[in-house]
Amino acid sequence: MSFIVDYYNYWIVVFLMMAGFYIVISANNLVKKVVGLNIFQTSVFIMYISIGKVSGGSAPILADGITSYSNPLPHVLILTAIVVGVATTAVGLALIVRIKRAYGTVEENEFKDKDALI
Repeated sequence: MSFIVDYYNYWIVVFLMMAGFYIVISANNLVKKVVGLNIFQTSVFIMYISIGKVSGGSAPILADGITSYSNPLPHVLILTAIVVGVATTAVGLALIVRIKRAYGTVEENEFKDKDALI
């Protein structure tokens, strides 16, 4: 039981990753696919932040009596990844709007059928 409690953040990562992946492969709606990708991406963020945290570690500021520091690099990389993720989501949603205007639907199977007729 302590294994589950001690590593709860990794269990959350696995759950979010599988939920996001399932949404991406099972949904025909393009907006749902983008939401699934965002959930998957969030799980990766949580994983990297979990790896960067050292138990009992403090901020990487030199001070007397502190010997254990948390690595700030994963947190900095995740901040950059969040910005890139928001921009990518915006582009994906803009493409979905264009698909909706061109085909009249955001259901993947419906506009693939319409595209096959052309």
